[in-house]
Amino acid sequence: MTNFTNITLGFTAISTALIAGLFYAYSCSVNPGLGKLPDKEYIAAMQSINLAIINPVFILSFMGTLILLPLCTYLHYARPFPARFVLLGIASLIYITGTFGITILGNVPLNDTLASYDIKAASINEIADQRIKFEVPWNRLHTIRTVAAVTALSLVIIACLYDHKNS
Repeated sequence: MTNFTNITLGFTAISTALIAGLFYAYSCSVNPGLGKLPDKEYIAAMQSINLAIINPVFILSFMGTLILLPLCTYLHYARPFPARFVLLGIASLIYITGTFGITILGNVPLNDTLASYDIKAASINEIADQRIKFEVPWNRLHTIRTVAAVTALSLVIIACLYDHKNS
């Protein structure tokens, strides 16, 4: 295995861990904390968080993992298929569909809808309805992408620990 392959595997593990950790932290602290806010404050907080999360550090790790996982899988390709290739391939599929796909096709459209919602022009009942329309599906999707990210990370860690000489 080349140094480039080893370095790529290391960066893949780090980027996957950063995303899994971010989503896990949201699940354990951010979402429960936000859930205790009154409706108007909840929507305002989520609008603020959704703007703040779009930053170079997040984009680099989120998109970096999307690129690094398949690249790392490719770098471990051989016949017969070694265990690292299989583990990284499965991790890639899980991340691409379960983490990236759910985010882009599920969470982002909900975020976009919430971003255009005018709290100041809405009644208390309209705000409560908007929260339900957003919070319930967003948290469900977030749970799915978190499980996917942690599963992908687990597979990457196993691939890192796997003795590639005997695979």
